[in-house]
Amino acid sequence: MPWPMRGLRDGVLTTGWPSHPDAYADEFAAAVAVRRHIPATATAGRHLIDAVSDCPTGAISGGHGVPARVDRGRCILCGRCVALAPETFAWARGPEAATLDRAALVVPTIAEDDRTLRLLRAGLRRRVRRLRRSVHIRHVDTGSDGSDEWEVQALLNPVYDMNRLGIFLTASPRHADILLVTGIGGDAMSAALARTRQAMPDPVVVIVAGADAISGGLFGGGYASAGGAAAQLPVDVWIPGSPASPFSLLYGILLGLGRVADPASTRPRGVR
Repeated sequence: MPWPMRGLRDGVLTTGWPSHPDAYADEFAAAVAVRRHIPATATAGRHLIDAVSDCPTGAISGGHGVPARVDRGRCILCGRCVALAPETFAWARGPEAATLDRAALVVPTIAEDDRTLRLLRAGLRRRVRRLRRSVHIRHVDTGSDGSDEWEVQALLNPVYDMNRLGIFLTASPRHADILLVTGIGGDAMSAALARTRQAMPDPVVVIVAGADAISGGLFGGGYASAGGAAAQLPVDVWIPGSPASPFSLLYGILLGLGRVADPASTRPRGVR
């Protein structure tokens, strides 16, 4: 029986995040950030224009005097913009990528968003105050490539072990407090998604995870997609990524439950 010896040798592998820092979570490149809104040199401006034209999902805008912006809800983390225009774009590290407002996924955000976010936070806190330390998630895949589902399943492995936080997956929507949606929002899944939401007792936190669910990703304009599952139901928490990492998923879930502090700004704390 090798596993007891392996356990004694390796010790506890489960992360202590969010109660304790985790180096992997803090260093993970979870999103793209904007270093400088307006390129400082003509060369940097040309690099920005190249990045805009080369973005496969049209997530980047700017150039010719227009400030650079990134829509993280459409970004698939291919890294082309960081490679082509490092003066303008960089990786934002850390799990705090989720937000309560779709507009806040477009970075840099505008100052007027702050009041809206405060109202959203207050409203969500009122709705979820009855959800305590035993929370159940119903996960629905509306048509993905499987990468998002791998990350969701990783939440149950010994490293992340979301059960330690009182968060569980359930097969029945009638037992669920959170609806976690991945995939492009395929037309064939729209009725099933609607029935799942209707079967869930209120209050319900609806979370969409990954660029596919937020905007459709690479297939947002396809004939069989609504342009993301988010187009099919009201959303409380938006988790960008392609796919979103387990730490980003955990942060988004805890953000929806009001159990982690929401950053005062969506500007990344670790741009490198």
